[in-house]
Amino acid sequence: MARRYFEDFQLGETWDSGPTPVSAEEIVTFGRNFDPQPMHTDPAKAADSAFGGLVASGWHIASLSMKVFVQAGGYGETPVVGMGIDELRWRAPVRAGDVLTVRREVVELRRSESNPAQGLIRTRVTVRNQEGTTVMTLITTGRVPARGTA
Repeated sequence: MARRYFEDFQLGETWDSGPTPVSAEEIVTFGRNFDPQPMHTDPAKAADSAFGGLVASGWHIASLSMKVFVQAGGYGETPVVGMGIDELRWRAPVRAGDVLTVRREVVELRRSESNPAQGLIRTRVTVRNQEGTTVMTLITTGRVPARGTA
């Protein structure tokens, strides 16, 4: 994978993940470690919840969206420093057996005013399940190096 600089990114550029299955074991493990609510950790109690069964933590899905992006080489060898997340929305529950896809779209590019050696990239992230239902959306801001400004 090649290193990409700020100037190499294009407004509207998209990246799509491959299908990513979510298992009950992953849901429970993440829930126990990071969001220990019964609907994420205990299938029996989850069955009596408003969800009617085990569902993934929204934080699990946010983390998963980052994981598949990085593992697939997202921005190549370019070191991207995350600067924040805006408009995070969990739109539908993710259940064991769901297969997710992640799309990232570059929605804004601008040179950093405080450090012109870097550029800021905002991306819209949309996660959908196997039925095409949007389960999560967010907007990220990351910082990447600009070409020739070391």
